[in-house]
Amino acid sequence: QVQLVESGGGLVQPGGSLRLSCAASGVTLSIFPMGWYRQAPGKQRELVATITTGGSTNYADFVKGRFTISRDNAKNTVYLQMNSLNPEDTAAYFCNAGGSRSPYWGQGTQVTVSS
Repeated sequence: QVQLVESGGGLVQPGGSLRLSCAASGVTLSIFPMGWYRQAPGKQRELVATITTGGSTNYADFVKGRFTISRDNAKNTVYLQMNSLNPEDTAAYFCNAGGSRSPYWGQGTQVTVSS
């Protein structure tokens, strides 16, 4: 059974940082392109960042220079380092393996940016 489990979300003040983790079981993440998505209340899910099997990364414009996606294949884990957070980053963040049409999604972790 494939499971992706996100962790690391929480409440942070504007300007703060968080690191999200996505740990996998039942699947070897190294064979998949990986992505982080987010969904705020009342809004559609949107792509935040992706990383290919070779380590190439891509970011949505609204997080460029602030967020960093990385992967540790030995730990079967993908990370999202988020710096300079602002209230607009408040959302549930989801990990994905294999692209948006893949069935492999985590359950999400909530990030709330507020003073």
